[in-house]
Amino acid sequence: MAIVKNSVDDQAFRMSEATAGDFFALLKPRVMSLVVFTGFVGMVAAPDTINPFLAIIAILAIAIGAGASGALNMWYDADIDAIMSRTVNRPVPSGKVTPHEALTFGLVLSVLSVMTLGVLINWLSAALLAFTIFFYAVVYTMWLKRWTPQNIVIGGAAGALPPMIGWAAVTGSLSIESLVLFMITFLWTPPHFWALALFKSQDYERAGIPMMPNVKGEASTRRQIFAYSLLLAPVGVLPWILGYTTVGYGIVSLALGIGFVWYAWKVLQMPDSDRVMKPAKQLFAYSLLYLFVIFAAYLADSVVERVFALGGA
Repeated sequence: MAIVKNSVDDQAFRMSEATAGDFFALLKPRVMSLVVFTGFVGMVAAPDTINPFLAIIAILAIAIGAGASGALNMWYDADIDAIMSRTVNRPVPSGKVTPHEALTFGLVLSVLSVMTLGVLINWLSAALLAFTIFFYAVVYTMWLKRWTPQNIVIGGAAGALPPMIGWAAVTGSLSIESLVLFMITFLWTPPHFWALALFKSQDYERAGIPMMPNVKGEASTRRQIFAYSLLLAPVGVLPWILGYTTVGYGIVSLALGIGFVWYAWKVLQMPDSDRVMKPAKQLFAYSLLYLFVIFAAYLADSVVERVFALGGA
């Protein structure tokens, strides 16, 4: 193996000891699984159909593109990842993968995923995937994250695009319905990550990342979390209001939205002296459940509606 210089610890040279598991960790598999799931929902919800084999290829391309974004993020953020307790064991700061390996891996996967989607599926979905990778790796990671407390708000667009990519992969176009799916994830992102930032603010402060609690204070962050929750709750119900789903989805999404606002209200009422941050941790956990269940409900609704349509035919 070639001897490479570790940019995280520039006082020593070392041999690359990366394993397949280390490279898999570079893909941020937990984030990737959420991207794949929301992208799959976009595909199933689309009014047209796609060959099952091509659908698998499209999902794999979306997954690889999401993983490429994660690898490029870890390459660039190795310096601050080494400072924060939440990220110190990631492959690059822990020394398992060299920065050069992470960069090369991310770039190769980026090109592979976009070209696969473009050549085998369609170029609209490929263009959206390319934009997603660029926005996350360059606009968010290299610029917004270290520059503005609105980093999560603007950068959240990258994580919200997979349902639109899935929709475009099937139809070759976009629609209001796919935009609504985008908006659900887009509005979900700030309260989700700001809840995390509340009880990890010391990590972000040590790393010099201008997250909302560190820049505007905890009280302002709690108010903004609640405001975004009030926006998210009705948007989550919007697919039913617009007639895209049945009342079953409407009931589930309404209940989920009420729950989100309730947890956000508990965060809003949290005293400044609360160092345990239990309400913030509860909201963070609930937000993960919210996004999974609301997209699962949308998926189930789309599948049931399609089955009944076929039965009626």
